[in-house]
Amino acid sequence: MDATELKARAKRRKLITQAMILLVTAVVIIGAVQSARVNLTALGITSGFDFLERSTGWSYSFSLIDRDINDSYARTLTIGFMNTVFVGFTAIIIATICGFLIGTFRDARNPALKTAATIYTQIFRNIPLILQGIFWYAIVIHLPGPRQAMSLADGVFLSNRGLMLPVLNVSLTVALGMVLILIGAVFLLKKARIGLAQSVIAWVGLLVFLILGVWGLFVPTGEGVFSWPALKGLRFVGGVTVSPELLVMIIAIVLYGSAYIAEVVRGGLAEVPKGLIEAGEALGLNNRAIWSRIKMPMALRTIIPPLGNQWIFIMKATTIGVAIGFSDLFYIVSTSITQSGQTLELIAILMGGFLLVNFSIAQFVNWLNDSLKLKAH
Repeated sequence: MDATELKARAKRRKLITQAMILLVTAVVIIGAVQSARVNLTALGITSGFDFLERSTGWSYSFSLIDRDINDSYARTLTIGFMNTVFVGFTAIIIATICGFLIGTFRDARNPALKTAATIYTQIFRNIPLILQGIFWYAIVIHLPGPRQAMSLADGVFLSNRGLMLPVLNVSLTVALGMVLILIGAVFLLKKARIGLAQSVIAWVGLLVFLILGVWGLFVPTGEGVFSWPALKGLRFVGGVTVSPELLVMIIAIVLYGSAYIAEVVRGGLAEVPKGLIEAGEALGLNNRAIWSRIKMPMALRTIIPPLGNQWIFIMKATTIGVAIGFSDLFYIVSTSITQSGQTLELIAILMGGFLLVNFSIAQFVNWLNDSLKLKAH
């Protein structure tokens, strides 16, 4: 019997084994589902997803779109999913920026910066996330009221009602359109490979075009481009209000997540061969040039895989919202289970939502990792 036939037999055995495992798994799952249906029927509990069309009859703290207590379970769960994605990606972006900055400080030669970054990392990485969330929530709800709110340049206000910020006086659709235009412009300018002066001119022209276009087409007559928060009686009107629950979620997750990302960045920078750094110094490059042209490009290949794990962890960390009453998907599902009794269906929706988001993040990380690999010529 030659080597080719032996390999073919080994391959067939592996396929048969995998097929048997899949078959047994499918039988177990089907049996469990059928048993659960029988038990639920015996208890008088109906199964299925028909409840999604029923009205919830209860409200919650935060929503990116209009909501009402008469919304169906389907719309309420969709709002919870949107809230989770919004908080998760907001925290991922801010935590990544802060993490790279703190991780760079940990690798710096300046003792003060290195010590401060180390203390930050050790504190926020070693305190449980849920404890940090409760701590910051206790601080925010005990801030002064709107009339005694802390202000910054009479445009940003912080009180026990949340954080009040100026906002573009346009709809969410227009704002998202502007973001997409800016992202497209980044790719176009990157591919164009134009000089610094031409890039500055292009960016200034694009921003002026967007501001004038938004002002002329989408801003109501007689109003400015920005809507500014202003105190009227016992509350603020205008601008946008970041609720205490949303503010605390972002603060707690960013502080916790950035501490872990900082360690990932520090580890990646430490993996860069010292010979490359010494070569850069021999060429007369300053510390900034060595960091941007040698250390960070080389470190990114080590940083990206564990960084993706941290992004997925941050997305899952949004479930702490249930402890402070933030209406993320986990909170909405928990309340829906109590109100409707559809435990299995709602848990399946919860699992499916997180699988969808985290799988998308993992695919993006894989693409990013592949794009940073050295190409063989």
